[in-house]
Amino acid sequence: MLRRLCLKVMSEANFLENVKSGKVSIQDALNHLKKLPFEDLGFAKVDYHRNLRTGYPEVVFCLGKTVDQVKSIIMKLMEQDNNIMATRATREIYDGISEIAEDALYYETARIVVVKRRELVVSEKIIAVVSAGTSDLPVAEEAAVTAEIMGNKVERIYDVGVAGLHRLLANIDALFRANVLVVVAGMEGALASVVGGMVDKPVIAVPTSIGYGANFGGLSALLTMLNSCAAGIGVVNIDNGFGAGYLASMINRL
Repeated sequence: MLRRLCLKVMSEANFLENVKSGKVSIQDALNHLKKLPFEDLGFAKVDYHRNLRTGYPEVVFCLGKTVDQVKSIIMKLMEQDNNIMATRATREIYDGISEIAEDALYYETARIVVVKRRELVVSEKIIAVVSAGTSDLPVAEEAAVTAEIMGNKVERIYDVGVAGLHRLLANIDALFRANVLVVVAGMEGALASVVGGMVDKPVIAVPTSIGYGANFGGLSALLTMLNSCAAGIGVVNIDNGFGAGYLASMINRL
């Protein structure tokens, strides 16, 4: 094992010498470094190079983790001097993070904790987050805050569901200004189809678990969005505001 480790160190040293001498290009070096490294904490493997591979550091999903586990992961990520985001965080999780990061911010509606370590470069292109009802706000805010923390300008257009289309039409200029739109809706989930039929930009539809019994915990909204006759709509999982905000950010920076 020691021999393999020594060979690996020598190999990496030779690789860096080849970069220095110009035998290996900067792009090839970046592609090589994208595979390295992570730290094994026993209960978690903290991925330090996700920022290099994907353009944004690893995000901590708090649901199912103990406060101590989340704190241990956050402490390791803080050593990398990147901005840190923890999703589905309770007030108890936030209080724990605050013990090791006094500047931690808690977005209660979004259930997100953020520890800022560097200033964001904000894109001028707008992501619009559109929600059908006030009950959808936790998921909508998860998408909005995620997009903002990833360096995007976000415009919120809330409580404009299909039960009163005049509310949506009153915000038509804001819809047209957006480069990407995240549409969040529960019940039957029809809002995504309506918005998708009005704009010429990508629409990311997010079904929520809000609704009465036949909503089946968001399944009816999910199926409606998947079966939309409007083109240009992609659908993420039920209540996945984070996934929608992340994807919107990736599209926005192309």
